Amino acid sequence: MIPELFKNGKTVFSFEIFPPKKDGSIETIYKTLDELSDLHPDFISVTYGAGGSVAGASTHEIAGIIKKKYNTRCIAHLTCVNSTKADIDQAIEEFKRSNVKNILALRGDINPEIEPKHEFEHASDLISYLKAKCDMSVSGACYPEGHVESGSIDEDIENLKIKIDAGAEHLISQLFFDNGAFYRFLEKARAKGINVPIQAGIMPCVNANQIRRMISLCGASLPEKFTKLIARYGDDPEAMREAGVAYAIDQIIDLAANGVDGIHLYTMNNPGVARKICESVSNVLANIKKE
Repeated sequence: MIPELFKNGKTVFSFEIFPPKKDGSIETIYKTLDELSDLHPDFISVTYGAGGSVAGASTHEIAGIIKKKYNTRCIAHLTCVNSTKADIDQAIEEFKRSNVKNILALRGDINPEIEPKHEFEHASDLISYLKAKCDMSVSGACYPEGHVESGSIDEDIENLKIKIDAGAEHLISQLFFDNGAFYRFLEKARAKGINVPIQAGIMPCVNANQIRRMISLCGASLPEKFTKLIARYGDDPEAMREAGVAYAIDQIIDLAANGVDGIHLYTMNNPGVARKICESVSNVLANIKKE
């Protein structure tokens, strides 16, 4: 189970991947997994669809492959906004058949073109349902600068506490570019009694347009250092890639030095970028001694 990874005092380091966007075979993900598994992450998460899509049927297959073929822990994302209880029951059975024992429970993005099912209004509803229906480990998401639909960071942390009380055993944060925002969030969360492991979500900025799109979706703020980086290198793809990787490395080193529970790297299915980052931080993470 994923929460057990945080008991030995090391900084947990994990990756996120997404299923192939085109319908058909999942064979295209093998090359990505071959390269990522060589980096020996503590676990790999598999998304369940983005932008409010109905959901990816191959999530449980890929998660099962990660565990069986690569002998790596996995966690499968599961969204609920467009699902009925029967849909979730089916997903649970698919996860069981694939020997997936860890789920990241999410509400999911609301797509204005798809009417929500209204059987699960919040991620906490899904967490409660999963804890009652199966013996899988259930994790949740958190938002260092508050969810885009939340009125304030304090309101968002109140909602986060509901997830914890519902049974979430571990949290992975939304991407952020300002470590100070994460530390302020962490202080508020701990003061609220949220004591489960919290991983910092880091996305390397290797493409300016991609980052602008992600910012529009999640609302992460851009510190001055980061905006200068985009302004200076955004029109030079190679320079932007190198600068973005360097920025992510700086973030990770600072987070590890400050004793965060773990780092979750949003790889965007780019093993080359993940490798550059791993090669730069592996010794740092291995030698961090958490208090």
